[in-house]
Amino acid sequence: MFDRLAQMNARYDSLSRDMSDPTLVNDQKRFQAIAKEHRDMEPIIEKYRAYRKIADGIAEAKTMLSEPDPDIQAMAQDELASLEPQLEPIEDALKVMLLPKDPNDDKNIVIELRAGTGGDEAALFVAEMFRLYLRFAEQHKWKVQILSESETGIGNGLKEVTAIFEGDKVYSKMKYESGVHRVQRVPATETQGRVHTSAITVAVLPEAEEVDIKIEAKDLRIDTFCSSGPGGQSVNTTYSAIRITHLPTNTVVSCQDEKSQIKNREKAMRVLRSRLYEVEEERLHQLQAKDRKQQIGSGDRSEKVRTYNFPQNRMTDHRIGFTSHNLAMVMEGQLQPTIDALIAHDIAEKMKGEPVAA
Repeated sequence: MFDRLAQMNARYDSLSRDMSDPTLVNDQKRFQAIAKEHRDMEPIIEKYRAYRKIADGIAEAKTMLSEPDPDIQAMAQDELASLEPQLEPIEDALKVMLLPKDPNDDKNIVIELRAGTGGDEAALFVAEMFRLYLRFAEQHKWKVQILSESETGIGNGLKEVTAIFEGDKVYSKMKYESGVHRVQRVPATETQGRVHTSAITVAVLPEAEEVDIKIEAKDLRIDTFCSSGPGGQSVNTTYSAIRITHLPTNTVVSCQDEKSQIKNREKAMRVLRSRLYEVEEERLHQLQAKDRKQQIGSGDRSEKVRTYNFPQNRMTDHRIGFTSHNLAMVMEGQLQPTIDALIAHDIAEKMKGEPVAA
């Protein structure tokens, strides 16, 4: 591990020298690549240098123990008592930081919520869960673009909604949301006070760039149609809505959020690339089935991941047995404690399955 860290330290110093080269600004593409690599390495290097400083201090103190002067020996003992307990936590942190990163963690996401079993109650829960995610996005200062939504016409329910979340490391936090979310509560229309169970599905797709997925124009069928639902004068009058079909996979994406056909097409293509990217990711995960079982972040979207029990004010994540008894706050977007627990479990599983090489 420390040989690898020493090599990274040398690389970091080399990148720092490159960034100070005034001629580099003439090549913006290379400058951005170097700056990103430097920025990504910085937390590990800072932690490694802190470790090295403490280790050097311990070595120096141990040398001082051989001095004949009792005062110097006492000073060395105090120094060791102070420094040695600091070493192991930093070493453990470095092991975690050196674990293989999910290459999608820095990506934006396309998130899709759909009502499942439960009829109108499921549609209401889609709207509530989407509101939860919007609140969570606000906390992290992420930008949200709604691509499409289908209302039920009853209450504030949504049959489905698709949106893009853009910001810092969105996928790293939201990837754990994929799967079936079950809700247990007494619907407003229930006169006997019985608890009903409904379910929705959440799909979190890392947004694919053009370099990730190549789509040939000949493989696309693009249809235009009139927007529907509430809106301005363009609704039902102009063919601004877009439907794109990827013929080889029969994947269909539509977008009618914008009044501009061009903008709707751009957004639809972003979703299409992400869906095709997910298909390829799933194929690779199947080839690496053993590793996939250890990665709770890439679970099957048909898996029941969470239950929201309103009568008991309880939310339970079934993958790790995590329970919050403050469901009201969770529904207001306080999702971070759950995500922190999922990340900690994921790291522990990775450390068991993939020991850091020396």
